[in-house]
Amino acid sequence: MNRYLFTLLILLSSWTFSAQVVINKAENFPVFHINFAGQLPAMTLSERFGENASVGAGYFYKTKSGWLWGADFQYLFGNDVKEDSILDQLRSSNGEILNEYGEYATILLTESGYWVGLKTGKIFPIMKNYPNSGIMVTAGIGFLEHKIWIQNQSNNAPQVLGDYKKGYDRLSNGVGTQLFLGYVHVGKKQYANFFAGFEFTQAWTQNRRTINLDTRLQDTSQRIDQLWGFRFGWIVPIYRNVSSDYYY
Repeated sequence: MNRYLFTLLILLSSWTFSAQVVINKAENFPVFHINFAGQLPAMTLSERFGENASVGAGYFYKTKSGWLWGADFQYLFGNDVKEDSILDQLRSSNGEILNEYGEYATILLTESGYWVGLKTGKIFPIMKNYPNSGIMVTAGIGFLEHKIWIQNQSNNAPQVLGDYKKGYDRLSNGVGTQLFLGYVHVGKKQYANFFAGFEFTQAWTQNRRTINLDTRLQDTSQRIDQLWGFRFGWIVPIYRNVSSDYYY
């Protein structure tokens, strides 16, 4: 009796360990993601800022046929401000700005901005065992805004506080388009998925301040702002109701 039981257990064990997932089915499911990019400005944006970074979050829905629809938000920031002469008229003969106590004020100029948009695209599978992964191409439309962020660390320099600050920050925004070409991996493990690729953003923007205090003029010129970059993201697909084929 024990010999037969032992033989049965061996057979069951062999059958169990021979089972393996051969292929996942293409499925419909929503995906949430967070991402990071390094970007280089071009056209009129390169006259104001140097290279910047971008962090973002978003959502898209993937269909069985690989089509995508979604939305995302990206925050832009950087330390390279080329248009740094905006406060020159506030400086003393030695190049410093004085605060309300007659002391040297600590003022920093950085880049701040964001992109928010809607997008659509498609995943083109390149490996049979991963039909939800492959080359990802997306195109989107959205809104780009950027400005020179003026930071007075102690908030004690009235020349650059409140509405006075707005007169120098060059706030600009407008509608734009965004293209992405890269690779997305969506496997069996829910928390081991990613995408990576090249991204291009172009927006038609304009200065939205009534007047620039340093020039005493209103800037009505039309801008073409571009960003080129490489974006990497961690994605979390919601795998509810997603099935797999098993073979033994």
